[in-house]
Amino acid sequence: MSGDVLSQAEVESLLSAMEQTTSRTPAAKKAAPAPAAAPQQAASKPREKVTPYDFKRPERVGKEQMRGLQTLHEGFSRNFGAALSAMLRSIVEVKLTSVDQLTYSEFVFSLENPSCFNLLKAEPLEGSLILDINPSILFPIIDRLLGGGREPHTLTRRPLTEIELRLVARITSLFLEELRKAWENVLPIAFQVTRVESNPQLVQIVPPNEVVVLISFELTLGDLRGMINFCIPFNSIERIGGKLSSNSWVSPVRKSASAESVERVTKNLRGALVELVVHLADTTISTRDLLGLRVGDIITTEKDVRSALEVDVQGVAKFHSRPGAFKGRKAIRIEDSIVAK
Repeated sequence: MSGDVLSQAEVESLLSAMEQTTSRTPAAKKAAPAPAAAPQQAASKPREKVTPYDFKRPERVGKEQMRGLQTLHEGFSRNFGAALSAMLRSIVEVKLTSVDQLTYSEFVFSLENPSCFNLLKAEPLEGSLILDINPSILFPIIDRLLGGGREPHTLTRRPLTEIELRLVARITSLFLEELRKAWENVLPIAFQVTRVESNPQLVQIVPPNEVVVLISFELTLGDLRGMINFCIPFNSIERIGGKLSSNSWVSPVRKSASAESVERVTKNLRGALVELVVHLADTTISTRDLLGLRVGDIITTEKDVRSALEVDVQGVAKFHSRPGAFKGRKAIRIEDSIVAK
């Protein structure tokens, strides 16, 4: 029992140890400001820009895909401007102004009413696409198609008539044809107008909060300007996102093949099988003689037995050769190569 009781000396040594610990704690706190320099060093570094994320407008189309769409439609705008100038016999400038992504409701409420609102079917893409032509430029184009357009034009706000719709169909057909040519390097698409509306707010092709890609063009005809909007819902191009982000179809410079790629292709081609055909001779006979041929009959030709035989590789004449035998089997010996003309 006495072994469990501390002596007076042991009690005093424990108390002194506790006092020393207490006395060291404030000193440690006073020495603590040394690490405080770290926040100052961190503060000296430039802070990264933080962009707020809006859940109402999610950016579902990647930046690389947006750049691909911009490059594709920049070339399209030049071609469409040239084709439209030829149709109207007047200088028309078409310029790509923006490629943005926004919600479908924002796109619809930004359009004028009435307008020329075309619903498009684009196989094999899913859903519908939209082509909207602003009336401020559409009516001057109609006047040019009807032989006018030289006098000042007053802005008209009304739906298109049946005759005007037929004239506008020529413009939309030209637009879609040039658009098909621009997209054929990415994906062959067949565009077709399925319906034309005057009130954009009456058409609901996707939910209001669905993301769409809006490609806007500014069309200039003389002193008149107007907008053409091409709207692509995200669900239509979701499956082909990888093709839009590839830059191989827009690169104007072809890269030279590396030695490794040449060696790899050569190695694969060495084992490929090709068809080899040797032409012995050519002649013509009548159908009566052909039907009367029997075993042992001889067909004469005008080819000299001492002349070289032509050797075709995959249907292309490549060599001259001589007939012979090798190890008891019929064979040919290559004499020279045929130079392609």
